[in-house]
Amino acid sequence: MDLKQEGVAEVARVEDARLDDPTRSDMEYDKTLSAEMINQDHMELYLEAIQRYPNDEAIDMEEEKRLKRKLDIRLIPLLGICYFFYYVDKTTLSYAAIFGIKKDLNLQGTDYSWLSSIFYFGWLAWAIPSNLIMQRLPPAYYLAGNIFMWGALLMCEAASKNFATLAALRVLSGAFEAIADPAFMLVVSTYYTREEQPWRIAGYYLWNGIGVAGGGLIGYGIGHVKGALESWRYEFIIVGAVCAAWGIVLALLLPNSPTNFWGFSHDEKLMMIARIRKNQTGIENRRINWDQIKEAYLDYKTWIYFLLGVVSNIPNGGISNFSTLVIQGLGFDTLHTTLLGIPQGVIVVIWIVLGAVCNQYLPKNSRTLVAAIFMLPTIAGGLGFLLAPKDAYVGRLICFYLTGSYQASFVVSLSIITSNTAGQSKKMIVSGMIWFGVCVGNIASPFFYKSNQAPTYRLGIGSLLVANCIELLIFVLLRYVYIWENRGKEREREVLRERGEMDAFTQNATAFRDMTDKQNPNFVYVY
Repeated sequence: MDLKQEGVAEVARVEDARLDDPTRSDMEYDKTLSAEMINQDHMELYLEAIQRYPNDEAIDMEEEKRLKRKLDIRLIPLLGICYFFYYVDKTTLSYAAIFGIKKDLNLQGTDYSWLSSIFYFGWLAWAIPSNLIMQRLPPAYYLAGNIFMWGALLMCEAASKNFATLAALRVLSGAFEAIADPAFMLVVSTYYTREEQPWRIAGYYLWNGIGVAGGGLIGYGIGHVKGALESWRYEFIIVGAVCAAWGIVLALLLPNSPTNFWGFSHDEKLMMIARIRKNQTGIENRRINWDQIKEAYLDYKTWIYFLLGVVSNIPNGGISNFSTLVIQGLGFDTLHTTLLGIPQGVIVVIWIVLGAVCNQYLPKNSRTLVAAIFMLPTIAGGLGFLLAPKDAYVGRLICFYLTGSYQASFVVSLSIITSNTAGQSKKMIVSGMIWFGVCVGNIASPFFYKSNQAPTYRLGIGSLLVANCIELLIFVLLRYVYIWENRGKEREREVLRERGEMDAFTQNATAFRDMTDKQNPNFVYVY
């Protein structure tokens, strides 16, 4: 019996009990029905939340605004700082390249490209298992432990004497970083409504740009270090130590669940839970549901998300690891190359904020349109970089900066995926699969940047262009996919109404039942 049949059966059972015992009040029967429909950890608190706030209108708007501000202050900076370290950690190799790591470790041929890519082999192997482990464990502690290990392994990389040692450490680093983005997406979907998620994802993702700029500042500072070790080794040690320390701080500050979020009153926790009802995606369930895992892999949308992850990160893999070499190839010395990473990061922040603003103020269901529109500057920048004269250094640098607009599109795409996937185990797999695609794109990307094509890297910039065009088409495809799926949902609800079975599927009955987006007739896709 699937969840839809179970829902109808539960309503029928409770209605029969009502007839058998007419002395019990309607409120007592509603409580029984609600309890049967909740499939979440800490069921009692969820039940109290929907009894206190039986519908969205029962939530006071001013109190909700205060709660959202408090959540923003407590959550988004934590995720943002994580993302700062997340990006700086991944770009340390890029800055090490201009500070002599190739010469010091005698890297030959495609060795540097392999070091860029091999990081993602560890990520690739551990992405799905790590997501399922996170479902079973307190997610904040699991994320914090992984971040601590990022830093520890980065410090170990400073001791590398050859390609093999550094490659092995980067594989392990990739495995520990595999949980980061899925964990961030889980936090946002747990505490924010679908309408609020794009801004919050943008709020932490823009620290990606701050990481680009911060990497430039760190690189510039380390470039002046004159010590017993090579300067690139100091970069690994310093960044790794601070990152590991942040992992400890995160374990103390990030909540594992709305039910144990310290600093919030009992009433605030009830509102925190009740207002997420409209998402119809559930919040927390630490039992792995293998039927949901099967559905995730059989859902064609999962594979569209996977492809989106691939094509959106073919540009990213090259830019992350070769941006300094591309800029240096325009005629700038080492220290000025690191400084020119700062405006690159600032521009990324501006792109992400612009994407969030457009999504906020355009009509409802404009996310796919916003994502598609912000692919256009990236495509224009790539074309300009390829076609501009070789001596047009400033023009080509501006074109290279324009390529960062795809970051805004990717942020919006994350909110699309987070908002359109329900069922806890299915969410774990789907979020894992997009980042699985991210790995594939990042593994392939560095090999498009041939050393014999430096400094123009025509094949690398060409791969960026092709990937961007495919990504734009995927956003158009997703828009029509969601419209088509919603029409099917409406037909499904009409059939249930004709059968008189819609009583089994009220908003309260389905919100916390851990139903997937496919199973839940109340689920409406946003696009």
